[in-house]
Amino acid sequence: MATETIEFEESATGLTSAEVAHRVAAGQVNDAPDPRSRSLASIFRENVFTSFNVVIGTLWALMFIAQAPLQDSLFGFVIIFNSAIGIVQEWRAKRTLEKLSLVGEAKPLVRRDGVTVAVRPPELVLDDVVELSIGDQIVVDGRILQASGLEADESLLTGEADPVAKHTGDEVMSGSFVVAGSGVMVATKVGLDSYATQLAAEARKFTVTRSELMASIMRFVRIMSYVLIPLGILLFISQMRASPDWQVALSGTVAGVVTMVPEGLVLLTSVAMAVAVVRLGQKRTLVQEMPAVEVLARVDVVCVDKTGTLTEPGMAVRQVVPLDPAAPVAHALGALGVAEASPNPTLAAVAAEYPDPGWTLIDSVPFSSARKWSAASYAGHGSWLLGAPEILLGPDDPARSQADELAADGARVLLLGETPEPADAEAGFTEVRPVALVSIDQRLRADAAETVAYFLDQGVTVKVISGDNPITVGAIAAQAGIPLAGDPFDARDLPEQNDALADVLETHGVFGRVTPAQKRAMVSALQSRGHTVAMTGDGVNDVLALKDADLGIAMGSGAAATRAVAQIVLLDNSFAVMPSVVAEGRRVLGNIERVSSLFLTKSFYSAIMSLLVVFFTLTEIFEVEFVFLPRHLTVITMLTIGIPSFVLALMPNLQRFRPGFFTRVLEFAVPAGILCGVLSFTSYFVALKRGLPLESARTSAAITLFIISMTVLALVARPLSGLRLALVIAMAAGFLAFLYVPWLANSFALRIDDDAKTGIAVVLGALGATILVVATRWNEKRVAREAAEQAGREGTQTERSAS
Repeated sequence: MATETIEFEESATGLTSAEVAHRVAAGQVNDAPDPRSRSLASIFRENVFTSFNVVIGTLWALMFIAQAPLQDSLFGFVIIFNSAIGIVQEWRAKRTLEKLSLVGEAKPLVRRDGVTVAVRPPELVLDDVVELSIGDQIVVDGRILQASGLEADESLLTGEADPVAKHTGDEVMSGSFVVAGSGVMVATKVGLDSYATQLAAEARKFTVTRSELMASIMRFVRIMSYVLIPLGILLFISQMRASPDWQVALSGTVAGVVTMVPEGLVLLTSVAMAVAVVRLGQKRTLVQEMPAVEVLARVDVVCVDKTGTLTEPGMAVRQVVPLDPAAPVAHALGALGVAEASPNPTLAAVAAEYPDPGWTLIDSVPFSSARKWSAASYAGHGSWLLGAPEILLGPDDPARSQADELAADGARVLLLGETPEPADAEAGFTEVRPVALVSIDQRLRADAAETVAYFLDQGVTVKVISGDNPITVGAIAAQAGIPLAGDPFDARDLPEQNDALADVLETHGVFGRVTPAQKRAMVSALQSRGHTVAMTGDGVNDVLALKDADLGIAMGSGAAATRAVAQIVLLDNSFAVMPSVVAEGRRVLGNIERVSSLFLTKSFYSAIMSLLVVFFTLTEIFEVEFVFLPRHLTVITMLTIGIPSFVLALMPNLQRFRPGFFTRVLEFAVPAGILCGVLSFTSYFVALKRGLPLESARTSAAITLFIISMTVLALVARPLSGLRLALVIAMAAGFLAFLYVPWLANSFALRIDDDAKTGIAVVLGALGATILVVATRWNEKRVAREAAEQAGREGTQTERSAS
């Protein structure tokens, strides 16, 4: 379409420096707060004023009111340590994200003082004249001043997948992006007034705690909160019956209640994610949403676009095969190369090879991923097309077979055609005369095959979804080692029904001639079969699929729109960084599962001991003070949970993701907690019955609990080698120091009067450890057997589907 212009009050040459300064002074700038980021004050509030800190702080205040010894109030310092660590780590993550965001930020081109300059989005001002080209994200609301075949995709705002043609005078909304043509617009709404900013304020909040991992943890926290208050009241009543001294009763109650709170678990999860963001930032990987770190570990299907992901960026003309020797092929290619103000990489490669012949352009249709062709009409030279042979030619045209032969080694093949009809995007063409085939060279990335091999080894399925010729896509995919590359599927034959589409996706791995809408549908179909889907891409045709995928991954050199919607941006455009990115996600999820088992075991054994104390006291079977003083549990939880959990949460972990995180943690933590609670109470009860003083009986219970808790730690930390083994040994040595170093033993009320009588504590601890190890191994064998049976059933089902 020929360029349209219209005269407004605004000058197409843009604002002057003085006019810009005036608008900046008036606050008419596009400086809106980023809803995905947080201020230091926000980070401080969310780490200090938490439900955990309120509970722990209240109990800490009660201990001071009761004038308890300092050793019994040490648990309260967890508020300071947890809050400080959380604030520091999240602030580091925020700074890293901000620095990387500046690197990967798209900079709109604006006209100022008659010169085109690139500015950051926050530097745009009201009435700025902005140049638009294919792939650009529209960052402010505006009105079109000039349009040349301009089409915008507004699906992220309206849900409508079809591109919208934009003509002079039309309104454009921020949040949409250019999919074809070029144009010029004037900014009419900026900052908080723009449509996308208002939408973002409602929809795209900072998501550090919105994840399946956090949801599972918070579900447990809610359950424990329902138990904690009534059990705490009953425990205090029982302690008042066992000891008339309210201060002693309060200390016993606090000891039972405070341990039920998994105070460090949420903190550790946030810290682990924040550390992952910093680590990925060091690899030039920008994580735009925190939960993306977790999703990395759960991905089981990666859909990759061929161009820019498997192949090197940039293209070059390899050869031109004339189909009509008399036709002016070179002149036609040169004219088409300069017909668009913002050519895509393919057209740019043609323009670089063939100079402009100086033909007079009458009208043009820019390339779009949906059409898969571009066209132009010239005065005295007719109309010419450049696009996919299988789109422009009939199935029996001999040029089709020639094109397939050229595509067999991975080249992108275009048809240069001539038509008697004028260029028209809506009407298309009924008659096309083949003139030449143009082969565009695409080179496989040197690291692509190694990266694909990593994914396959990790049980992640890789599928290639491209808009290119299926034969071309299959050839490149075969070089990369993609399974089923020898049988590429032409997306024009894909079924529209979701279940039927999912069936095809299960039995094929390479797809060509895929439209943007089909990419989106394919992601949805895979998700309908229970897959967690990651989508990589760099072009504007990938935007919809990136947005709908569980994890969108964009290349740093890709279109601004792709970088805007993706959760992760590879700033160095290196697909080879993906294994380390996935490994980081698995480290977070695998390690949080480890430490969750520790924290939840503690919550359950505290609840069990509290219930036993309440039962024995209120039924008058045996009136007894709580099993431990707060200081005892401070020592045990510090050595078996506190210190180990921080070390384990940040260690490497290559374990593959397995669904059922919360169920699996409960299957371990519930029996382990019951075992710890029952045997620790038994040790305490037996020691009192055998005549040991209260302090020695509590020491016996502490020994039993520590032995079983150390077994829990050893099982969770497996494989026990290197740092993990050293950690377990160090924690055991630390407890021995608390038992036998006089000043530590006195400070923490640990007393061993009779080794023979205390020996029952060791026996009970060893018994609990043995039961736990045997039960854990039995359960692991059961789970492995069930997994093998499930895999066998799925393999049989896949074979039947394939046949």
